[in-house]
Amino acid sequence: MSIIEIRGLCFRYSGSEEMVLRNIDLSIDEGEFVLITGPTGCGKSTLLRCMNGLIPHLYSGDYKGSVKVMNLNPVNTPPYIISQHAGMVLQNPENQLFSLSVEGDIAFALENIGLNREEMVKRVETVLKLLRLEEIRKRSPYELSGGQKQKVAIASILALQPKILLLDEPTSSLDPRSAKSIIDALAWLCKDKKLTVIITEHRLDLLVQYLSKLVIMDSGKIVYNDHPRNVFEKISLEDTIIPIPKLIQLVRLLKKEFGFPQSFPLTVEEFVDSLIG
Repeated sequence: MSIIEIRGLCFRYSGSEEMVLRNIDLSIDEGEFVLITGPTGCGKSTLLRCMNGLIPHLYSGDYKGSVKVMNLNPVNTPPYIISQHAGMVLQNPENQLFSLSVEGDIAFALENIGLNREEMVKRVETVLKLLRLEEIRKRSPYELSGGQKQKVAIASILALQPKILLLDEPTSSLDPRSAKSIIDALAWLCKDKKLTVIITEHRLDLLVQYLSKLVIMDSGKIVYNDHPRNVFEKISLEDTIIPIPKLIQLVRLLKKEFGFPQSFPLTVEEFVDSLIG
C-alpha cells in the first residue's frame, strides 16, 4: 500500500531559472526504508521538502505535478498537519533544539499542537525509553555530542507519532561510530515499529543492508529506483553519480571475472556466506 505517491513533480525555486526537480515519479509503501542519494545539488533535499509541505509553504517557486502523503496533498494542507504524518529531521540538529533540557525539546512540538499534559508526559517518556535517552533527559542539548543531539532531534519528531520519518543527511557532521548508531536506530524503528523511513545520505556502506529501496537522483531526475541489489547489479562501476561501496565494487568484479558469488551480497557477512555456502 503506497503511503507516498508522487507523479510528474517539477519544481523551480523563485528567482532561479533552473528546474530542481524534473518529472519525478515515486511510490513509497508503508514500512519501507528508502535512501534517496545522488551528487550535491541533484534535488534530493528539495524532494523531501515537497513531501512534508515545506515546499510550497515556506519555499515558493514554480510547482507542477502531484504529491500525496497518506492521501493528503501538502500543497493545500498546513505544514503543522503534515508534520504529524511525515515528520522531518534536519541536517543540523541544533536547528531543531530550542529548550534548556532534552525532555523540554521533546515536549516542544507537542505543546505547539496543543496536546494535553497527560498525553504529553506519556509520549515524552515513551520516546526517551525508545531511543535510550533517559540518562540525559535533564541535560541541556548544547552539552551533548553530535550523535546525542541528532537522537534528541529524532525523538522530538517521533513524539508527534508520525507514520513517516524524513531525514535530510542526518549523519553528515557525525563521526563513523555516531553515524552507525543513528542508522542502526533508524533501521530498528523501521523494522520493529513499522515506521516508514526516508533518508537522504551519502554513507551507502552503512545503509545498504537495511534498505528496501535505493533511489538515485541526478540533475533533478530519478535515474535508478529499485532494491539496492538490483541497482548495484545495473550501475556501472565507472559511474560517478554516487560513491559505490568498496564491497560492491569487489563483488561486481568477481561476478564479471569468475561468475561468483551467485547471489549479490550487500554486507561482508553475506559475502563470506556466499563464498562458503
